[in-house]
Amino acid sequence: MDTLLLNKDEVESLIDRDSVFEAVEAGYRSFNSGLVVQPDFMAVTLPGTHEGIDFKGGLDMGGGYISIKASSGGYDNNPKLGLPRGMNTVMLFEANTSALRCIMDGTWITNMRTAAAGAISVKYLARENAEKLCIIGAGKQARNQLLAIMRIRNLTEVRVWDAMPEFLDAYVKEMKEETGLNILKCATAEEAVRGVDIVVTVTRGHSGPIVKKEWLKPGTHIVAVGSDMPDKQELAADIFAGAKVVNDSIGLCIKSGETHNAVRDGIIKPEDIHAEIGEIILGKKAGRENAEEITIFDTVGMAIQDNVTAAMLYKGALERGLGTNYTFFD
Repeated sequence: MDTLLLNKDEVESLIDRDSVFEAVEAGYRSFNSGLVVQPDFMAVTLPGTHEGIDFKGGLDMGGGYISIKASSGGYDNNPKLGLPRGMNTVMLFEANTSALRCIMDGTWITNMRTAAAGAISVKYLARENAEKLCIIGAGKQARNQLLAIMRIRNLTEVRVWDAMPEFLDAYVKEMKEETGLNILKCATAEEAVRGVDIVVTVTRGHSGPIVKKEWLKPGTHIVAVGSDMPDKQELAADIFAGAKVVNDSIGLCIKSGETHNAVRDGIIKPEDIHAEIGEIILGKKAGRENAEEITIFDTVGMAIQDNVTAAMLYKGALERGLGTNYTFFD
């Protein structure tokens, strides 16, 4: 039995933003149609550090694959060793045989499927005329969020803030050149947030709440990305009071996401959460209902996102003859 190995460059050559968007949207649809088995993810952290690996696994009964992804992060010393701060690896198993069909680098998968999730939430929850975007954070995912969201809404202004000035300067320069958009460097998070239509938070989430409720105008849509563990927070919890809250997975978000902080602080109860995004995609629940409501999409990342993206890439690699076959046993 052959297992296909795909390295980072091969995955990059196969990946396409529009295709990932469609795959993730279909994955959310499957999740809320009862076609996904998705256990809680497991996190292993080195004591006293932010360094560690989390593991997300799940079954897509529609696609016929079981996947598991290992994602590491927080290894700030790695660049000195010639390694990235975080690494991702995805294994794709055939569900009806358990055969390991593909092992692939997951860097592009994680970046692109997370960006697709943010853009999907914009499609269903942001105002149709939303044109001013704020991004809190200036790392790789901040770049991918912009590239994904600009395909969904006609952006006229992008404001960016990051606590690290060198990251912020590089982001503004690079993304202006790549997108041609009007991208503004902001001195404070408040300056970035006030008056915009869409706010994306994509920091490491370790410094405590950054975005305050009083900065938000009516009708704002928030894409909460960075807080994916119980000890992370980017939004002041009171932002959830009176907002329309949508999760990728309610079960995961009340344990580990930005929603966790609002529930912990007694701002909302789990039953106050409006919907999972798949329910809105399927038409089971409403998306945005008026121009004044504040909407929040909280995503901690789901195995189904990795599963459907990896399956799409595996099929593409077979069609194009990419990758290296490896035989574990005859």
